Amino acid sequence: PKLIVTASFGVEPKRKVEYVSILEEALASVQSKPEKVLIYKRPDLGHVPLVPGRDLDWEEELAKAQCYKCVPLPSDHPLYILYTSGTTGLPKGVIRPTGGYAVMLNWTMSAVYGLKPGEVWWAASDLGWVVGHSYICYGPLLHGNTTVLYEGKPVGTPDAGAYFRVLAEHEVAAFFTSPTAIRAIRQQDPEAALGKQYSLKRFRTLFVAGERCDVDTLEWSKKVFKVPVLDHWWQTESGSAITASCIGLGNSTTPPPGQAGKPVPGYNVMILDDNKEAVKAKTLGNIVVKLPLPPGAFSGLWENQETFQKLYFQKFPGYYDTMDAGYMDEEGYLYVLSRADDVINVAGHRISAGAIEECVLFHPAVADCAVVGQEDPLKGHVPFALCVLREGIKTKKEKILAEIVDRVRTNIGPVAAFQKGVFVKQLPKTRSGKIPRSALSALVSGKPYKITPTIEDAGVFKHVEEVLKKK
Repeated sequence: PKLIVTASFGVEPKRKVEYVSILEEALASVQSKPEKVLIYKRPDLGHVPLVPGRDLDWEEELAKAQCYKCVPLPSDHPLYILYTSGTTGLPKGVIRPTGGYAVMLNWTMSAVYGLKPGEVWWAASDLGWVVGHSYICYGPLLHGNTTVLYEGKPVGTPDAGAYFRVLAEHEVAAFFTSPTAIRAIRQQDPEAALGKQYSLKRFRTLFVAGERCDVDTLEWSKKVFKVPVLDHWWQTESGSAITASCIGLGNSTTPPPGQAGKPVPGYNVMILDDNKEAVKAKTLGNIVVKLPLPPGAFSGLWENQETFQKLYFQKFPGYYDTMDAGYMDEEGYLYVLSRADDVINVAGHRISAGAIEECVLFHPAVADCAVVGQEDPLKGHVPFALCVLREGIKTKKEKILAEIVDRVRTNIGPVAAFQKGVFVKQLPKTRSGKIPRSALSALVSGKPYKITPTIEDAGVFKHVEEVLKKK
């Protein structure tokens, strides 16, 4: 590497993150050192000494910077390498080509999100994730939209009214966030009392993605924000939506609950069984995309073309394997239920972890949950739920668990063999809001597990471990 750019500090709700010391630690463990490190010193957070000969001060360099002409490059020249969140294994370095990505992002701002140039857009994500790259930075700016860059959380910075304040103050027209963020707001402020003090006069559409949005969270969002709430589905690899309600193309703003839209133009989405055969409507299977992939999708994995071919294109020749599981209805709406490896095999029956989570989240006391497979000597695996309760719940946990078990039995059937669960204060998640299911599955089965570097707070695993030990 030629250059590393960093800030001196990051700000979390209860702590200051010392980026430079983290960077020094990382540099100590690698052979290829950068020639220079460019440091932006955040004001009022403390002094950071510069390493002579290596470190540069952002403000000083900016003051003496000169204008340089753009350099022409091939349209498929790599724009960036972005590591996936690693919920199904080790993070992989996705390579993004430049030209097709720019064209696609510009098109989606109007076609998918229904925005006109000049309007205000807010993607409440982390700049380091694909949503941040595509829809905080490149997409809105290419399309001529003001983009909101927010440093904070849905709750705790300072409270559960923060998102509403930003929407009101900046007169945001369309907003993109994760279901996890919505659930966090609801957990702390079930009636959105803090949000009701703000007037959202320009706000007309809320988009959610990043994980499956359960129907209960979707309906609560509609009630609280008083706008259409549209789930859509995509991946780091695609760089933009694979399925969505393309409101700029006249798609419905009231699609059936639980769906994640219809295939976006350019994506030929199909559901195949493990024998590579197309399945009937409403049949759970592997979600694949018929090749070729459209402009903007990834062109490879950084220094790992063998894994690129093997992982994404070997299992279903002629298709891109999304590694997600779900089904399509008769109208062509896609329902994404879980990662393909999150389908729990209970005594030979394929049970979707996402479908059980949906049932659990319908219970009024539950704010968030993860369902994973726990090894079982009789059935192979059985579903195991880790639940987070809402604030102020007084009902006994045994009673809540019994009601959840009963609901799953009624909605999914005795075949799910769902009887086990625990209550935790928090779920471990990646910084993009995804649940590391393979690690949790190993944890609840008493097996060794690996915490990937993308986990927001690794200490939550210890908390879950302690709760399981007590049980």
